[in-house]
Amino acid sequence: ARCSSITALERQVFDFLGYQWAPIMINFFHVIVVILGLFGVIQYRSRYVIMYLLWMLLWVGWNVFVSCLYLDLGGLSKDSDILSLGVSSHRSWWKDNGPGCERSDGLPSDGWQNQQNPELTTVLSCWLEYQYIEILHCIVQLLVSLLGFVYACYVVSTFSDEEDSFNFIGEFHHPSKPSQLLFY
Repeated sequence: ARCSSITALERQVFDFLGYQWAPIMINFFHVIVVILGLFGVIQYRSRYVIMYLLWMLLWVGWNVFVSCLYLDLGGLSKDSDILSLGVSSHRSWWKDNGPGCERSDGLPSDGWQNQQNPELTTVLSCWLEYQYIEILHCIVQLLVSLLGFVYACYVVSTFSDEEDSFNFIGEFHHPSKPSQLLFY
């Protein structure tokens, strides 16, 4: 789950740089849910872990949507203002600042550093096109989400096994080694 929050924070930074407001809000919510899921694991609160599991399904759907958007699938277009919510005309930060991007005069792109209007940047070629970088971000999120989902299912099943160990005197038995659960 730590890896999930780290990759989401990294993604959040680049979405802030590109003023993409929909991903900023959803990434922020994702970080909060990951923190609550970690709290649920540490405090043996299965409801928080179940909330994390349900959010992972939505998170996977969001990442598939963003991938389809950048691949122009299903009537979606990477050139639309969907991700900026129509508030601004900004786009992916990677479009002008990707690895190996060069301007029309053959010099490396200086991106938005010394420009009044970043949309006037003319970038001819990059080693890796910006839409593929965004899709790679989505793929990383999907892989991390898969690992988080499997681990959360294991934790919920462990918690339900523990709830079955009620001793009928009014006490619940918690695992003797709480750190053991965190490292499986």
